[in-house]
Amino acid sequence: MRVSHGFTAVFDDPNLVSCAGLAPVLSLAERAGLQELVTEHVRIDKTGGNNAHLKIGSLVAGMVCGADSIDDMTLLRHGAMERLFTGVRAPSTLGTFLRSFTFGHIRQLDAVASRLLINLTRHAPLLPGAAELTYIDVDDTVRQTYGYAKQGAGRGYTGVKGLNALLAIMSTPGSAPVIAAARLRKGSTNSVKGAHRLVADALVTAKSSGAIGVRVLRADSAFYNSDVISTCLRHGSCFSITARQDPAVRKAIESIDETAWTSIKYTNAIYDEGAQAWISQAEVAEIGYTAFASRAKAKHVTARLIVRRVPDANPAHQGELFTVYRYHAVFTNSPLPMLTAEKAHRGHAIVEQVIADLKNGPLAHLPSGRFWANSAWLVCAAMAFNLTRAAGTLASAVHAKATTATIRTQLINIPARLARSARRLTLHLPTAWPWEHAWQQLSASTRHGPPRTT
Repeated sequence: MRVSHGFTAVFDDPNLVSCAGLAPVLSLAERAGLQELVTEHVRIDKTGGNNAHLKIGSLVAGMVCGADSIDDMTLLRHGAMERLFTGVRAPSTLGTFLRSFTFGHIRQLDAVASRLLINLTRHAPLLPGAAELTYIDVDDTVRQTYGYAKQGAGRGYTGVKGLNALLAIMSTPGSAPVIAAARLRKGSTNSVKGAHRLVADALVTAKSSGAIGVRVLRADSAFYNSDVISTCLRHGSCFSITARQDPAVRKAIESIDETAWTSIKYTNAIYDEGAQAWISQAEVAEIGYTAFASRAKAKHVTARLIVRRVPDANPAHQGELFTVYRYHAVFTNSPLPMLTAEKAHRGHAIVEQVIADLKNGPLAHLPSGRFWANSAWLVCAAMAFNLTRAAGTLASAVHAKATTATIRTQLINIPARLARSARRLTLHLPTAWPWEHAWQQLSASTRHGPPRTT
């Protein structure tokens, strides 16, 4: 490809917008009641805290379009954007608004984010099959920061200076994930600190979003904690958490009979048609186990310990007379069969996709020096993520599982020219747009609701 002619650029057309796909997405937000929820739950009696429903809407809209800093919110103020949308606020106004937040206001915004997700599940097929099986995955990530002006920045377990974001996502075997809850914490925070409260919020949101069947919390060994597991049990949910290799767990693994191991489909596995089994170096077994036995009896939890073992590719001592294994133990009360439960636990890696999507979008920066402003930014980023994901599910089966960056590129950041006729705006979009049908499906669904399913 090459430029066919020399050209001159002039920025002089007041009828153009660069993100025409934002119109159906904000229509979906209106159907889900975003502004009404903010008006009902967010009360900020400080300078710059008025009109919260318009300012939260502007922040979420900017993030849907790809804004990753307060200055990037200028994206909402070009061309014909103020003709296509109302209530657009300047970046300086939004920055002042974010800096007015305190801890209590963050909890109010959490209530908005939770209820918005619940409403979105009623307007878009976000969680198909949630009535049978839903997974809630918990993990944290450090968003690196620079300089000395960021409140709460510190070095934690990663050794990277920044702030710690704790996320709980929700998905089903047939869906892409959405964010059920999010918290921003100090950079030096331990992963499990306050996690049981986030888990409680996420499980309540999951149940209200239609997850009335089996709910399984998945997490890595950082969340192998009595409070986290007790929260799951108190909310009638299952857990599947990587167990730390402490002496009690190692002793339980050593007690597993050698005949109990079953080969599984794993890297380089081969299926034997005659034996109707996988020939693999990876094997799985399970044994009953009581966790936290050193604590008070009320804290004891008895469930299954599912163990996967694989040969150690780099044993500490060469020339071993027997195979040296690496063991990965999962503590779970999941009702799923052993092999299914073990494979499902490995699906916990889906949370990394959400973290990558956020860091490739609104969480590319934590834009303020104020800790609570950045906390509000994270919650708005979660709402923008869920709104983008809902738009994708309404557009097509492909976009239902695409990354948010792909949805932005193909459905949202589309140039259009506005024309007015008979008090009605018409968007003139590019001819031969490859995803025209998906865009039209999204637009029709946000106006009239998704098509009925049998």
